[in-house]
Amino acid sequence: MDLLKGVKVLDLTRVLSGPYCTMILGDLGAEIIKIERPENGDDSRHFGPFYKGESAYFKSINRNKKSITVDLKTDNGKEIIKNLIKKTDVIVENFRPGAMDRLGLSCDEVSKINPHIIYGSVSGFGHSGPYSEKPAYDAVVQAMGGIMSITGQKDGEPTRVGSSIGDITAGLYCAIGILSALYNREKTGEGNRVDISMLDCQLSLLENAVARYSLTGQSPEPIGNRHSSIVPFETLKTKDSTIMIAVGNDRLWEKFTSLINNEKLKKEKFETNDLRNKNYEEVKNILVPIFKEKTTDEWVGILDKKDIPNSPINKIEDVVKNQQILARNMINKEKLDDEKELYVVNSPLKFGKGKDFEYSKAPELGEDTDEVMLKEIGLTKEEIKELKEKNII
Repeated sequence: MDLLKGVKVLDLTRVLSGPYCTMILGDLGAEIIKIERPENGDDSRHFGPFYKGESAYFKSINRNKKSITVDLKTDNGKEIIKNLIKKTDVIVENFRPGAMDRLGLSCDEVSKINPHIIYGSVSGFGHSGPYSEKPAYDAVVQAMGGIMSITGQKDGEPTRVGSSIGDITAGLYCAIGILSALYNREKTGEGNRVDISMLDCQLSLLENAVARYSLTGQSPEPIGNRHSSIVPFETLKTKDSTIMIAVGNDRLWEKFTSLINNEKLKKEKFETNDLRNKNYEEVKNILVPIFKEKTTDEWVGILDKKDIPNSPINKIEDVVKNQQILARNMINKEKLDDEKELYVVNSPLKFGKGKDFEYSKAPELGEDTDEVMLKEIGLTKEEIKELKEKNII
C-alpha cells in the first residue's frame, strides 16, 4: 500500500505496543526508521521462539521497517536523532513517562526542532494522573482495567485474554491518533501530541460492562462463552467437539427453531430475546442434547444452509489453513531456508484503490544504519566507521 507514501516515521519503540503501531503505519506505506540499541537491539529480538538465532516474535511485529542502531544515552547519539527529527513527520515512543525527558527528547524539545511533527506516545497509564510513572505490562493493565474480571468460565478464576490485547489495543489506538493528527496537519500545518494509555484502551474494550454496572449496581462476572444479553449465543458440545452459534436476533431465532424443529423451542416464553434471557437455563437444557446428536461438521453444514452464524473452535493450525483467511491473503509465508517457513499474519487493511499490501520482512539489527547515516544525515563513510568503533551506532 502506498497511502502514506512520503510520510517518514522515527520509531523509538520496543517490545509490542509501539512496534505494533509503527508496523501498521509501515503497512500503509510510511517509511519507518526503527532506532535500536547497538549490539542488543529491541528487547523482543531476545524473545522466543527462535530459529537459527532469530526471534519469530520480533519478526511478527516489525515488518516493513528499516533498522538503525543508535545509543541514545550518548551526546553523539542524541545529535543523530535530532538531525533525523528535522526531516521526520512522526515520532513514536513507548518509554515510561519521564524517560524521553531525561534523554532531552521530550515532546516540547522535539517540537522546538520540528514544530510540524506528530509525537506519538504509548505508556501504561499515559502522561497524566497519579499512576503516570508506574511501570506496566499487558497483564497488569488487563488486571487493572477490569477485563480479566469478566473473562473466563462462570465461578472460575479471573482469566487473562490469550492475546496481549493491552499492548495491541494501545498500538491500534496510537496509529488511529497519528493518522488523525496527520490529516489535521494537512489542513492546519500544525503538529500534535498523541498520548495513549494502555489502561485507557482496556476500558474502551469493556463494551457495555460499565453501563451494566451503573444500572444494576453489580459488577459483571465471567459467564464463559455465552453472551451477556443475547440467547442463544455461545458454545455447545457436539458429537465430536464444540461449535459456536450466534442467534443474534428474533428473526434468526425463528429460522433457527424451524431448522431444529423441536416443539419445546417454539413455546411463547422463548419468542423474544428478552424472554430467552429470562428463561436461559431452559433454552440451554433443550439445546445441549440436540447438539450432541451430530458432529461439528454436520452442524456447520446444517446451520450454514439457513445462514445461522456459527463456527467450529479453530486451533491455530486450522486458522492458517482456513480458505477464507487464505483467500484474503492474511498469511505470509517467509522462507527462512530450504527446510523452514515462518508464517506471519499480514495486514487486515484492504482498499479498493491503490496497491495491495506489500510485505517486507523484519530487518536484521542495524541493517540500514549506513544507508540512513549517509542519505539522511550526510555523514561520510569515515565518520560512520568512527561512530561504530565507539559503539555509538
